[in-house]
Amino acid sequence: MTSTATNYLLNLTKLVRGDRVLHPLVATYYVTTQCNFNCAYCEYFGARRNAQAEAQLDLDQALRVLSIIRTGVDSLILTGGEPLLHPDIDQLITRAKREVKFRHLTLLTNASLLPDHEVILPALDRLVISLDSTDPVIWSEIIGTTPGVAHHVLDNIRTYAARQKEFGYHLIVNCVVTPQTLTQARAVLDFCEQHHILVSFSPQSVNNWPHYDLLVAQDYRDFLQHLIDRKQHGAPILGSLAYLRLLHDFTTYACYPLLVPRVMPSGELVYPCRPIELSASYGEANTRGGRPCNLLEVGSWDEAIQIALQEYDTPPQTCTSCFQQCFAEPSLLQAHPLSLLSELRYASSWQGAVWKHAPG
Repeated sequence: MTSTATNYLLNLTKLVRGDRVLHPLVATYYVTTQCNFNCAYCEYFGARRNAQAEAQLDLDQALRVLSIIRTGVDSLILTGGEPLLHPDIDQLITRAKREVKFRHLTLLTNASLLPDHEVILPALDRLVISLDSTDPVIWSEIIGTTPGVAHHVLDNIRTYAARQKEFGYHLIVNCVVTPQTLTQARAVLDFCEQHHILVSFSPQSVNNWPHYDLLVAQDYRDFLQHLIDRKQHGAPILGSLAYLRLLHDFTTYACYPLLVPRVMPSGELVYPCRPIELSASYGEANTRGGRPCNLLEVGSWDEAIQIALQEYDTPPQTCTSCFQQCFAEPSLLQAHPLSLLSELRYASSWQGAVWKHAPG
């Protein structure tokens, strides 16, 4: 079994040789694609799509998938859909930590069901909750619920922010900046500073590219500069300066998708990334990636990657890179280790390795 730190160092030598088949720094498992919200900007999931949700595994099968992932990396993100909708989520999380031995465990959730699942909190290293506005009316419009539900989510965030020390996790708010919520983003940062919460920001994605109205908005660039300035003065912003500057300038970068592989609810490996796997739905020839194997049918992570390489070859060397933090951040910090080291200066926003946060 390997660790994130070991994989990072091994990848440095691979990059020197020009080898793009990198070891993972963190893996993401989509526990379920079912959701109880209908977020306006969500392209793939949401309650309105629950009838088409992908099949999910039972507890024993899901643990088997996690055991295969663990042979490749010791950092895991559990996401959805809304992962707390999975009937076995409490056991899956506690056993992932206790039995499968993941060193770093992150849960991405909308927090609406969190009070019913407090048993999982001691097993988590990071609890990531989505929040795009602190105004319950505006937030309810974004997530497709009532203001009462949005108010409940805000109360839950305050509650579990106050209990971080009790349970031993770090709470992170993930804010998606859209043209409609751009004016709300600074209030989200202020809210997080007030309640001692780490916060990350990423632009709304449309076909893996930032929303056009953000690309041309000076207010958006001004906000990114505000984040850069605030981070340099100690604000609890989870996101490297390299990533924030990337969002400000919208420059392309070298993406290494195998650093952050995805596994779907059925156990299928996504290779090399979700954007390429989904490219056929955008009318493109989809010969560079897909779902080469199910982790239930292999004996190790390395075996799964070898099957993927045989079917789809190495990841492309050139790509119109997306700007989702989950892909961009690890690639930037893997390719530029000095940027990773420079993050150590920002103690208030540094809680473990930056690459472990992958909310997309």
